This record gives sequence, C-alpha cells and structure tokens, in this order.
Amino acid sequence: MTSDYTRRQALLACGLSRFAFAAESVKPMRGIFIIMATPFTESKAVDFEDLAREVDFMVRSGVQGMVWPQLASEYVTLSKEERMQGMEVLAKAARGKRPALVLGVQGSNTEAALDYVRHAETLNPDALIAIPPTEAKSAADFRDYYRAIASSTGRPLFVQTTGGAKGITPSIEMLVQLAREFPHCGYVKEEAEPVIERMTALSRQRPAVKSIFSGAAGKGLMYEMSLGFDGTMPGAPYPDIYAQIWELYQAGRKAAARDLFAKLMLMINLDQQAPGTRQYMMKKRGVFKTTVSRRQEFKPTPEAIAEIDFCWDALKPYARA
Repeated sequence: MTSDYTRRQALLACGLSRFAFAAESVKPMRGIFIIMATPFTESKAVDFEDLAREVDFMVRSGVQGMVWPQLASEYVTLSKEERMQGMEVLAKAARGKRPALVLGVQGSNTEAALDYVRHAETLNPDALIAIPPTEAKSAADFRDYYRAIASSTGRPLFVQTTGGAKGITPSIEMLVQLAREFPHCGYVKEEAEPVIERMTALSRQRPAVKSIFSGAAGKGLMYEMSLGFDGTMPGAPYPDIYAQIWELYQAGRKAAARDLFAKLMLMINLDQQAPGTRQYMMKKRGVFKTTVSRRQEFKPTPEAIAEIDFCWDALKPYARA
C-alpha cells in the first residue's frame, strides 16, 4: 500500500512537471546564458539603473538567457536587500523580452535559499539557479538543500556543481536522482572536474537530465557544442560575440565559429593577465558608468589598457551592442 508520504511526493512531482514543461516550452533552456555583472557607483553602491540597462545590452546581443546573481556577479558582496531589489529590477526590465531570465536563489544554507526562492517566485522568472550551500557538511546536505528548493518551485531549476562548501562535489548519481524525483530539476551547470567526463555522464541520463551547461567563461564551448551539450554561462562583457559563435556553429559554419572563438579567447585570457578587464570593457562598451568592483580595485597600467584595446579591435567588427 502506498504511504501518504509517497503519494504526496508523486502528486507534487506530477504538478511541478506540468509547471516546468509550461515554462520550458516558452523559453528553452539552451544556448548562451550570460552571467550578468553587477554595476557599482563610485561609492560602491549597487547601480540599479545600470543593472536594468544591462538587460537591453543582452537583448541587443542576441543571447538566449541572462542569469543573476552568481559568482561572476559578485553576489557574495551583496546584501540580502540588494539581491532582493536586484531581482525586482531585472524582472521588470526583462518582462516581454526574448532572453530567458534566470534568478540565482542560492544561500549559505537551506533556510537562506528558501527566502530568495519565495521572493523570486513572486517575480515570475523563467528559471532559477542555485549554487550549493557553503554551510553544508556532507553531500546529503547538498541533496536536502536542492530538494527543499525544488519542492518550493515548479520552474526549471539549475543545479550548479561548484561554489559551495569546499571538498564536497555532488555526484552524478545525486544529480540524476534529483532530476528523476523533480522533473523540473534536470538542469545542470557543470563546473566540477573532470568537467567533460561529468557532462558526458549526465548526457547519458537524458531525458531525465534536460539541459547541461558549462561555466568557466565558456572556454570549452567549441568542444562542448561538438559533444551535443546545451550551452554555457559565461560572463557579461561579450554576450554578442558568444551569441554569434553559437549561431554560426548551429548553422553548420564551424570554421567561422572557430575563428571568432579564437579572437574571443584573447580577451578572456586577458581577464587573468590584466585584472579588471571585465570592468573596463563593461564601461568601454557603454553599459556601466564606472569600472568599480567590490571584489577588486581596477588599477590598470597603460600597457594593460593598450593590450585590452588591441585585442578588442579584432572583435569590434562583430559587436552588436
């Protein structure tokens, strides 16, 4: 005889599956989903005006999705109030626009995450994403955290595999179990090593696993597309370039995609060699008013600026925004 608990779980899964399908049928979770940057004023306050304007930048660029806040958004420097307000600003700015809006609802623990989930649900985003909890002590804590989030929403929910408590990586088996228990939880942003092996293992579990994305600035995008994965979530300065690489490859123009990707990698590599490249490019491209970051000071040398500008010259002909 089926227990009340099992019956409730089955009914919940059935209901959430309908909601998830409806959301996904409108905006598929596939393509270039940009991790949006967080703009700051000279006094290091969040510039919500520029955050809203960043949506228009993404729309003009032709990306399939936009995600905020995540690690590249400097979310760990944001207060709860700033995150809540930022969600509201983006939901309003994204309404009626083509890219899917994915709101980050991660918290240090389950209770904190559920506060963000409840707020996000009032804003009707296209999907949610959660970095693992930093206060977790075991893989079981990871599982319970995602089960609680999945039980509180019917939207596509991306599970990120890195960024949580150190030394804990969710197993492929755990990710698949979540996807089977909650059909709307079959979306993964995979960044744990060995990335390609894990992404390949996840792909064998389709259709329970619905979308497999990478991170790491999209450095593996060309290989990942050849393996049939679903997209990548890179940072904010070059959304139009990533979008065109995706479009070229999907259209069968692989050589053109490869050539543009090579030009882009020069810029991506500079972000490590010349810290602050991303902030500089967001201002240079007219999206943000400042180069201010809460994570690092931007103190470029003339040589660094010259190199950034030189590498950007190769991409300027492809700029859409």
